[in-house]
Formats: sequence, structure tokens, C-alpha cells
Amino acid sequence: MARTKTTFDPFNAIAEPKRRALIEALVGQELTVNQIVERMGWSQPMVSKHLGVLKQVGLVSERKEGRYRVYRVNADQLKPIQAWVIQFERFWSDSLDHLETYLDEIQANEVNDE
Repeated sequence: MARTKTTFDPFNAIAEPKRRALIEALVGQELTVNQIVERMGWSQPMVSKHLGVLKQVGLVSERKEGRYRVYRVNADQLKPIQAWVIQFERFWSDSLDHLETYLDEIQANEVNDE
């Protein structure tokens, strides 16, 4: 089975743990490559490589500020990923409901044993 090119699909792009870490680092703030390198402890080529992939799929954008390029997350581009994940939310809610029922049963049994 042929692999999908990472650059065409945001899901493939965020499958790489370092890219997810980059997105997390950029949430709510703008950072230069040097600031990311310092913060993450990664090499500059590694940061640039992953930023390039994220930029190609639109998850990250850059703007020029003097001689630096400043990067930020395009939160709107994460919405398709959120929409895909939300369809599974009912399974998590059901699991939490079952947990609550289970804990209630345990608590009721403890009261009856006393």
C-alpha cells in the first residue's frame, strides 16, 4: 500500500509526535525558529523541517518580522481534526457514565455491608 504524502494531509502531519509538540508550543503565541529551538532543545534543521511540513498543510503560518520569521498555529485548520475526533466523544461519555454507575454500586455495597 502506497503511503500518502505527509504534506497533503493534516492528519498525517500531526501523526508525527514532534509536530504535535510544535503545535502545542505555538498555541496562543508566536515564536521564531530560534525560540523554538531553545524551548524544545531540538536542532534548528529539525525544527525547520517539521515547521515546513506543518506550514505546507496550513496548520502553521509564518510572517516576517525584521530578519526573523515568526510562526503561529492556524487554529481554524485544526477544525477538521477536531470534527473527526468529536464523533468518538459519545464513547468516552458512555464510559464515564458506566464508571459513575460502577462507583455508585461499590459505594452502595459498602453502605449495605456496614
